[in-house]
Amino acid sequence: MGLNETPSSERVHIGFFGRRNAGKSTVVNAVTGQEMSVVSDIKGTTTDPVYKSMELLPIGPVVIIDTPGFDDEGALGEMRVKRTKQILNRADCAVLVVDGTLGKTEADEELLRIFGEKNIPYIVAYNKCDLTGEQDFSDGLSVSGEKGLFIHELKERIGVLVNTGDKEKRLVGDMLKPYDLVVLVIPIDSAAPKGRIILPQQQVMRDVLEAGAISVAVRDTELKETFKQLGKKPALVITDSQAFEQVNQDTPEDVLLTSFSILMARYKGFLEDAVKGSAALSGLKEGDKILISEGCTHHRQCDDIGTVKLPRWLKEFTGKELVIETSSGREFPEDISSYQLVIHCGGCMLNDREMEYRRKCAADAGVPFVNYGIAIAHMKGILKRSVKVFPDLEKILP
Repeated sequence: MGLNETPSSERVHIGFFGRRNAGKSTVVNAVTGQEMSVVSDIKGTTTDPVYKSMELLPIGPVVIIDTPGFDDEGALGEMRVKRTKQILNRADCAVLVVDGTLGKTEADEELLRIFGEKNIPYIVAYNKCDLTGEQDFSDGLSVSGEKGLFIHELKERIGVLVNTGDKEKRLVGDMLKPYDLVVLVIPIDSAAPKGRIILPQQQVMRDVLEAGAISVAVRDTELKETFKQLGKKPALVITDSQAFEQVNQDTPEDVLLTSFSILMARYKGFLEDAVKGSAALSGLKEGDKILISEGCTHHRQCDDIGTVKLPRWLKEFTGKELVIETSSGREFPEDISSYQLVIHCGGCMLNDREMEYRRKCAADAGVPFVNYGIAIAHMKGILKRSVKVFPDLEKILP
């Protein structure tokens, strides 16, 4: 990702769905104005989802997703259909491409049912109107991907679907006043990416700047000396959760302390659920099954947080032999009812709809759902302090 690019998680995700040979890829290419997908008369040319990040007027930054045919056959076809269903968990809106010469099929109706079940706003693009002529439809419009007919109107209709107004989400800026001093603790160790800081740290730093506050970035090893050098008391210290224990010791008690991960849970809308779910950590029993899930697929380091540190801290905290399973990237179990707890990363690489889908999967299964920052703070005995910056949440803790 370039420095000036909008992160994928902040882009509107638009999925194009339909049966094989309905012309999905042709319509996608017409909408994007690019040869994004291979087009062929052979059924099932698109065998895997194709993703394209771009600026699409009148919407803005988007991710366009061209999916395999929903009526694909055979063992591989079943896997592709499963992958298509997974994409529906992250689609902010859906375009159902129907072959206008045939009308809706059983596969199309099944997709419409899933759109409704998942509460996904959608529009139906009846393709090949160069062959059928323009027709009126209550749930969509005629288009021709081949000839480019009514593609502008389709984009306008998509723009109406995804227009959510100016709902402004903030990580931390709304809790700060101009000239507040905020200390950002960013460890630089073997697990840190070379030459850059990770996305949540970038986003918090930007939000602090937009609030007119002053940010000071420091490694955990220099934090103690930094407090001596500062000319005023910080309004807030924000740390990488992995350094919580040491940073808690080095930060004066009268200074508010939280973590990037906890702020990300707030930004993604599940902080309260995570705080409430943290109680499950103290009730874990021998043999309980825990899912540790990350939204990205980074290279695993020798002391990786998801696969090494968290399992180690869980064993130290509970004194129990637990069954730890992990998932990463876009993979997430469809059925999580066998788990006693889900510990999820902050979700900075996942869009809001996918994060909400995962949280809802846990809620529907009655499985507590926490994130890394909340889990670590609980296990290190500093959860109450770490959410003190959110008075309403502090009150729900014992």
